[in-house]
Amino acid sequence: MTFPSRPAPTTPAGSAIAEKNPTARSLNETASISRHSIKLGTTNPVIGIIVLVLSTWALSGLDASGKWVMGVGVPLLFLCWVRYVVHLALVLALVLPSRGLRALRSLRTRDQILRGSIMLVATLSFFATLRHLPQAEATAINFLAPLIVLALAPWVLREPSRMSRWIAAGVGFAGVLIIIRPSSGLDPVGTILGLITAFIFAAQYIATRRVAIDDPFTTLIWSGAVGSVCLTLALPLILPTALPALASLTTVQWVVLLSTGFWGCAGQLLQIQAYRNASASLLAPFIYFQIISASTLGWLIWGQFPDALTWLGIAIICTSGITIGAVEWRAGHKRG
Repeated sequence: MTFPSRPAPTTPAGSAIAEKNPTARSLNETASISRHSIKLGTTNPVIGIIVLVLSTWALSGLDASGKWVMGVGVPLLFLCWVRYVVHLALVLALVLPSRGLRALRSLRTRDQILRGSIMLVATLSFFATLRHLPQAEATAINFLAPLIVLALAPWVLREPSRMSRWIAAGVGFAGVLIIIRPSSGLDPVGTILGLITAFIFAAQYIATRRVAIDDPFTTLIWSGAVGSVCLTLALPLILPTALPALASLTTVQWVVLLSTGFWGCAGQLLQIQAYRNASASLLAPFIYFQIISASTLGWLIWGQFPDALTWLGIAIICTSGITIGAVEWRAGHKRG
């Protein structure tokens, strides 16, 4: 996922998933991005769709890179430190020359710190999930996060309770149950971690709503800064156990490790550009293309490919998310 990446919803309707994802991500800036994109207007919807699909590949690249380097012995905490520090360095190098120090100023500093902290926990949890599950299945389970937000919206967002939201959440969870069925052969620890991660991502999406008033580049910087600071402070505890594994890494393995920060940064920057070219409602269905990139990379790197029943569960989750997104969009359009 994005920022873990893995995927974030543009609204509580679950119309998109975020920062990968590590899907995470991620696509974690989307609520802020979509609000600002409304001000900018849509300029080229086709370009927006293409760029968003490219962002799903970038965020899946983050997930795959992280999973691969953990497989060669890189500890989880050191992996996340590299992922955040490289991400922050790249964002600052790209954003500060054009926007200056004003890009660092947030109107809701406490909320940015809270959101960044939740994102860090989500990143750690999703990478831990990837240790135990194939990438496609881990990504699919996290598509449940926007539906969790829908189910909790009457209480945490003070939005009207709607039967359509409860039905969508229930259908989506049924899809997850098909994926994690006993006969699937998935590691029980991984499935539990995956479900926990989905709830953490849901909390992150809710926190994203609170910082939507900020510029998306400001949120992008704070996302990397909070994780970088927290993990750097913990580095004295992380390094002693990490050094033996790091000493044996090859040049290629170091490149893949450093690329985690690049893929996360690239995925979120591409999302910002996508929402500047097309409306959130138009882009919503295409966020589910991340399951294609996750499945493809999982097959190419590890030879792991979902079976027919797993694809059925994935299809149910995606259909539920897309359908409720369309329903919510139509309801909002009528109210407007």
